[in-house]
Amino acid sequence: MIATLDTVELLNASDELASIILQSELFSQYIEARDRLNQDKEAQYKIERFTTLKVSHEEVQRFGKYHPDFKTVSADIRMAKRELDRDESVVQFKKAETELEDLLNELSGVLASMVSPSIKVPTGNPFFDSMSCSGGCGSGGGCSCG
Repeated sequence: MIATLDTVELLNASDELASIILQSELFSQYIEARDRLNQDKEAQYKIERFTTLKVSHEEVQRFGKYHPDFKTVSADIRMAKRELDRDESVVQFKKAETELEDLLNELSGVLASMVSPSIKVPTGNPFFDSMSCSGGCGSGGGCSCG
């Protein structure tokens, strides 16, 4: 690949954007929340327990309600998930992670639209992503996907 002045400028601009993101308040909040979660022994125990139960649940799901432990394993995993979702370290981490993801999704959309308005960028929300056209709808442009 031959480096042109445009390519070098683009690489420099992308490095600058990455640096700005890494220095942002959202990124530092994400790192702090991640570190708190990693250091929280109780939260780590809940995560490990849920992961173990998830493996058991997947095994039971192969046979469905006919598996002898179906009700027990299903109830256990729901309870573990509830405990995990109520843990303050997990809640704070998920919140920080979602906020950072929203920022990155928004930046992706802005960058893509600067290149071409027909570039489709996933929003991170499966509901909205399924509503947008991926370019092969066959409606003849009736869905305004361009």
